Amino acid sequence: MTIMSDINLGPLTTLTGYALRRAQVAVFQDFHAMMEHEDIRPAQFSVLEVLKHNPGLRQTQVSLTLGIKSANFVPLFDALERRNLAERRPIEGDRRARGLFLTQLGLDTLTRLEKLVDQHEARCETKLGPTGKRTLLDLLHRLTEAR
Repeated sequence: MTIMSDINLGPLTTLTGYALRRAQVAVFQDFHAMMEHEDIRPAQFSVLEVLKHNPGLRQTQVSLTLGIKSANFVPLFDALERRNLAERRPIEGDRRARGLFLTQLGLDTLTRLEKLVDQHEARCETKLGPTGKRTLLDLLHRLTEAR
């Protein structure tokens, strides 16, 4: 969807939230196009990456870290589990708790997905330039720092 140039957006173009949302939509559209045949959404990719680097985390740890509501995380993870990309396993010493892990298929799939994400990121960097990308990420990280 493109913005029609003859429509006056008033102060919207000067609002941080509006600009972030428009940028998010553009970036996610490219991500979705890249992942079209993989059936992976950005949040699912994020969960797979976190589990690759932190195997055995509990569900609440992953959902809090990624800012995914608990009610939304359960069906998201269930979908990954149904596809045999991730699994819940008992945590030693705590009969009630389950740790989250990637399966071998999940690791293999993530390796393929990471190559696609590298291509997606390269397209973003082409639009921003290498310095622009670093600056943008720095600014976005500042917005998300604890107050």
